[in-house]
Formats: sequence, C-alpha cells, structure tokens
Amino acid sequence: MNLNREQKSSDNGRSVDNESLRGKTLLLVNTCSTKKKFIIQRLKKLGLTLVVLNKDKNWAQTYVDHWIIADTYNHSESIQAVRNFIKENTQIKIDGVLTFWEDDVLLTSKIVDRFNFIGIPFSIAKKARNKYNFRDFCRLNSINAPRHILARTAVDIKLVCESFNFPIVIKPVYGASSAHVTKVLNKEELLQIFNQVKNNISTNLESALTDGTDILIEEYIDGDEVDIDLVLQNGKIKFYCISDNYDKNKGEFFVDRGQATPSSLPEKVQDEIFAMTEEILEKLGIQSGIIHFEAKATSKGPYPIEINLRLGGDYVYSYIKGAWRIDLIDCAVKIALGQYLKIKKIEEPKKYIIGWDLHAEHSGILVELSIDEKLNKKKYFEDLQINKEIGDAVLVPPEGYDYLGWITVSGDNILDAQDNLKEALSFIKYNVAKFHKASSIGKTLRKTNSSVAMFNKSMLLGVAKIEKIKRLVNKDQRKLHIGIACNVYDEIGGAVEKELMTVGKNVETTLQSRGYNTSFINFNNFDKVINQLKTGDIDLVFNLCERINDSSLLEPHAAALLDILQIPYTGSNPFTLGLCIDKIKVKKLLTYHNIPTPNWDYVYNLDDNIRDDLEFPLMIKPANTDNSIGINNDSVVVDEKGLREQMKKIIVELNSPVLIEEYIEGDEYDVSILGSDETNFRVLPLSRSIFQNMPKDKWHIYTHDSKFGGLSLKDFGIVEQRPAKGVSKKLISLISEIALDTYNILDCHDYGRVEVRVDEDDNPYVLELNPNPSINTGNCLPSVAELAGMDYGDFLEEIIRMTIERYKNRPPYYHLQSTII
Repeated sequence: MNLNREQKSSDNGRSVDNESLRGKTLLLVNTCSTKKKFIIQRLKKLGLTLVVLNKDKNWAQTYVDHWIIADTYNHSESIQAVRNFIKENTQIKIDGVLTFWEDDVLLTSKIVDRFNFIGIPFSIAKKARNKYNFRDFCRLNSINAPRHILARTAVDIKLVCESFNFPIVIKPVYGASSAHVTKVLNKEELLQIFNQVKNNISTNLESALTDGTDILIEEYIDGDEVDIDLVLQNGKIKFYCISDNYDKNKGEFFVDRGQATPSSLPEKVQDEIFAMTEEILEKLGIQSGIIHFEAKATSKGPYPIEINLRLGGDYVYSYIKGAWRIDLIDCAVKIALGQYLKIKKIEEPKKYIIGWDLHAEHSGILVELSIDEKLNKKKYFEDLQINKEIGDAVLVPPEGYDYLGWITVSGDNILDAQDNLKEALSFIKYNVAKFHKASSIGKTLRKTNSSVAMFNKSMLLGVAKIEKIKRLVNKDQRKLHIGIACNVYDEIGGAVEKELMTVGKNVETTLQSRGYNTSFINFNNFDKVINQLKTGDIDLVFNLCERINDSSLLEPHAAALLDILQIPYTGSNPFTLGLCIDKIKVKKLLTYHNIPTPNWDYVYNLDDNIRDDLEFPLMIKPANTDNSIGINNDSVVVDEKGLREQMKKIIVELNSPVLIEEYIEGDEYDVSILGSDETNFRVLPLSRSIFQNMPKDKWHIYTHDSKFGGLSLKDFGIVEQRPAKGVSKKLISLISEIALDTYNILDCHDYGRVEVRVDEDDNPYVLELNPNPSINTGNCLPSVAELAGMDYGDFLEEIIRMTIERYKNRPPYYHLQSTII
C-alpha cells in the first residue's frame, strides 16, 4: 500500500533536467523487494531502458526491458552474466550501473571496475562497507573512532572485558538496517549476548550478511545520532542535508524510530559534522555517488558510525524531496550516466519533514490494519508506505527486524511537524497478535478486526509445552527438563539390546553433567510411559526409542504418541520414521526424484515376477528390518538359484518382503547431516568404509555379524576412515549433495545418516537413509561431529538447540499437512 501527495512539477529550477535521460540504458543491480517499487517506477518515468541483473524474474517484470539472470551473491557468476549479455546484445549500449540495495554494493563496485562505468571502485567500497575496516581507516587518519575489535573467540571477549569501557555495542561487520546490533551494559552479560548474536546472525534475517558474518565489538558512543545524505560528483559535494534520528538506541537493540529534516542541532555542531564527513569522503577517495552517512554528535566532537554507498532506505528519498525539492533517484541516475549535475541548494527547506517507522511492540501476526481516508486530505501529509498485509508475520528484535511501513509528514517548523505526526498516527490503526509466527494462537478466523480469538482452557493447556519451547531463549536451554525416550532391559540379551540400553544411559549422564534435569522414559514399559508423559513436567523428549512391544516396526509410534500429547521431541517425525522402515517405498521415492540408487526390484511372494534386466551379482535383503538383520555373506547372489534361496529365507523365515538390488562394488560412505530444512542443513565430515582387506571369499558388505558380532571391523578386514582420506573434493561434494537431496526429500529432522556406495568409476549410489540413527558414544554421527569441533555433550546440546529452533519456526504437526512426493 502506497499513498502519497504528488510533488508539483515546478521546483523553481532546482530539479534535474531529465530530458537528457530519455533513451539511456541503465544496468540496475537487484530489483530489491517490493518496498523499493517506487524506485523502479521512478526510473521508468525518467524514460530509461532498464537492464536488470537479478537472481530471477519477479514482481518488477512489467518495468524491466531486459533481464540478466544470475545469483547476485555469486559475484563471478554475475559479472560473467553481464559480460555475456553485452556480447550477445551488441545493439544495446549500457550507459551506466546503479544499485539501491545494500547487499549488492560490493558487486556493483566490481561491475564498475570491470566494465569501466562511473561509480565507486571496489577497493574503496570494500573499505567503507566493512565496518571494521572503516573503523581502522578512521583511526589511521586521526578521525574520531571508538575503541573496537574484531571478535571471534573467547580470548577477544576477555580482552574487551579487560580494556573496554561499558556499555559496548556488538554488530555484524557487514550488517545493514541495524539488524543484530545489540547494546551490552556490563561485563557479566557480554559473553552470553556475544554467543547469542554469533549463533543467530543469519542471511535469513539479514541478507546483507552474505558478504560475511564477522562480528565487531566497539565502545558505545553517547550522543545525538544524525544522517547526512549527500550528492557527490567528480569529487565535489553538490548537495547535502543533515537529519536527526529519534530514539535510535532505545533499549537493547538499535532500531530506527524516525528522522527529521533539517536537523535541529546547533549550526556549529552541524558544521563540524559536515567537515568530518567531507574529510572522510576525500580521504576514502569517493568521487561520485549518492551517499548515506551516519554519525553522532558528542561532547568530544562528531564521530562517524558508518557510510552507505547508496541511497538511504525507507523514507529518506521522500523527505529529502519534500523538504529540499531534490530528487535523489534522478541525481543517482545522472551521476551514473556521467551527466553533469547543477544543483543550487536553498538555504531553508521548503518544509520541515519527519519520517516515522511504523513498528510493532512485539513479534506476531498483523491481524488488523486500517487507514482513515481523512489522512490523505491533510495538508501536512506527504507519503505513506505499508509493507505488510493482514496475516503477515511481523518480527521485532530479537526474533527479527520487521516493521509495517513508514509515513512522512511536514510542518512549518520542527515543532509543528511533530504535532502533525502525532495527529497523523492517530489515523493509522494496526494490531499485531502477540505470539510466534509458527504458533496457532491468533490465526483463527475473526468476525471483525476488533474481535478476539477465544480458546478454551484445555486447548491452552495442550499447547503449553510447545509454546514454552517457542518462547525459550538460548540462555535458558539448560533449564529444560529433558525426557529420554529409550529401551531399557533388565537382562541385556544381544549386542543390539546392549546398544539400545547404553545409548540412553550415556545421553542421560552427559546431559546431567551439563545441568539438565532428566527422566528416563522406558518404552519397554508402555503402560508407565503414558502416565509419565501425561502427568510429568517434561519439557522436551530426546527420542532414542527404537522399539515398542519389542518390534522396530513400531518405532514411529513413539514419535506419533509425542505428537498426540503435544510434547516437543528431537529427531524425525512419525511419517519419515515409518517411511524409512519401508525400504521399497524409499526406493520408489528416490527413483521418482532421480536420486542415483542401485537398479532394483522387490517381491512380496515367492511367485512374484522379477525384472529380467537386473545384472548379477545381486544384493538380497529384507525390506523392512533394521540393524542389518537378515544380511550375511549369502545375501549377495550370483545366479538364479541363489536368488530364489535367499528370497525364500526372507519371505518364509523372516516374514518380510524382499528388496533386490544390483550389487555395487566399491567403498561405502556414511554422510551424517544436521538440520531440518535448507536454512540450517550441515553436512559433517564423511566416514568411509574400505573393504579391500576382507577375505577373498567374503563380499564387500556390512553384515549383521560385522556390526553386532562383538568383533572389531578390523577383524573382518574393514577399514573405517573418519574423515574420508585421499578422496577428491569433487567426489566429496557430489556425495554430499546427493545425500542432502535424499535427506531433504525424505523430510528428515535434526539429524540423520545417509549411506552411499561409490563404484570403481566414482559413481555414487544411495543405499538408504537412517533417520534417528544411533548416537551412542563412538557411533558414526557423534564421531564425525567431534571432527567438526563438537564433543559429545556439545553434539547432544546442538540437537536440542535445533529441535527448539524447529518448533519455533514451524507450525505444530506441519509434517502432517503436506505429502512427500
């Protein structure tokens, strides 16, 4: 939604002559989001031909004349795409390049260098864009700068505590829009907040961080914050104005509240700020562009905060055009195209203008929005842009950095503008339901905007555990009461039972050592399980259960029970667990998605037909057992007779369908993966099994005996490498990508392991996915996690953390709302 009062065409000669722009071709890097739609609309109104470099064709298609499709986060790919476009479209002459998006400042500067356009060179842009480098630049040039450090380790945090004055500020080196910028008041909370920022900075919340996720810590500068917007051409400042910020440092987080232009600071202070800005621009070597500079006026003089090498966001364009009659979009285009700017700045603004962000007080869902039509009739009303719609999530710190939109109003003086803003805001009504974006609360149908969703007491009690997890902050993770769902045996039988018993004990001991309150939930005593889960105060279940009624086929039912009781749990959902038990269905899915897997067939009865194009030797295995039950050296057959014998054993003796695969000679890789969706997937170092040392009469496979027979793998001639050694990066990458696709297709949660065979020609074949694999000490997953820097306790806590994140970011039972195909 965008309402604005049209500016009059007569600007007393101060507007740029735009007739010279018609017919010119501009390369625009990134369309930006729809909140920047007004920019592209203005560019088209100027009569420009727009060539847009973007990752895809999007909402701006009606305004764009030519697309160059490339991943703008991949600078090499983007530059090559521009080169190809120029080569293939010789009739199109690109006259200049621009971006209005912080993410692509560095890419645009590289394009400037590579194609000799007018703009800011990469060497300068890199220095200004990187906040740490900018701080060092100021220090080396005797320009005021706070004490600062690039923080990566606990040693750096210790140094800050010993030598910095508090409060201090933590901020991403490449951040934008104040995302993740946090004030720390004292030493006691520094490490906790630093770790919280470090663990949560993400391109999903702030895409500008694709340039890097380093963290800067600096002493907090107390003073009045201002913005300086400048038009710079050929080293000469053609226009500038200073604007005041309102409540930028309110609370723990630095969130834009509003700005007013012109500044109300004393003229002497403004002169000092401008002199500092001019000095920095000159020493950086910035010659041309629209610059958005942030600074603070302090008792010790002006301090620079950061420099943005593009048009300021949100209402900057609106209030500068309204107050000073300067169109910064027009100026940016003329500078990029090399057309001389002649601007005569008026001594006093046409109006005093305030821009104001429309913020929610808390994260939630926008459930009400109304704008009184009287607002548009007010003389002081300048512009209003709403970026959210009813039903949209609005996330405020620490969950996110959203706002609903912004408004600009004017007045005859700053006090008059403030009064007008207060009245204007009374015409805008909005309500954000207070709950997490993944919650069901607040999403019920409302008959009117003012009605309140009603929930009965039993429903609120039912969702209480999930809602607690959603609201949990990282520092309170160890306050959780963790239930350990496992299988306990009074008399340990075989090796499998011993494994099932000891994994629960090891997890319990490790979590208790880290301060968790834990309870054993023995699914071998199912009657007690129900009562324990219903009446206990367990917050989250670590689901290690592999059997119910002594059957692994019922393993998915443990997760289903936890879903029914609305108790959060680690690991995969019942649908995925049940699916992966059925190896035939998994094969069908892998084949459907073109995941490489050995040629295969299956039978349920001895007289079922088998594909005649399968080539011996063949691997014959039960289609619904785990722990390699039913697999031995006879499982690989070389002729029809052996095939029929093995089929009979499995169907008659094990009462299981039969999966038949072509035998793949080669090494076997275990690909361990953490995460629940593409935003947090992590492939751990690969484990490799080499079978070349096995006896000549043995097939190169894992059997039940080699896994649970009590002997070491070395005794069977199997060499296990963790991590895999002597393997090309290309093959590692290929195996990992195929494993990730498999993990994603089968909707695995939190952690899992994909088994892959690689033949003698380095062709990988997926054998199966093991969701909720055993995570006992010494098992594959914890071992490779240790290679990645996590000891056993860290690994278990990472699973808990990922589980909490999953419940925070997804609606309850989302796995039941979609079908895997």
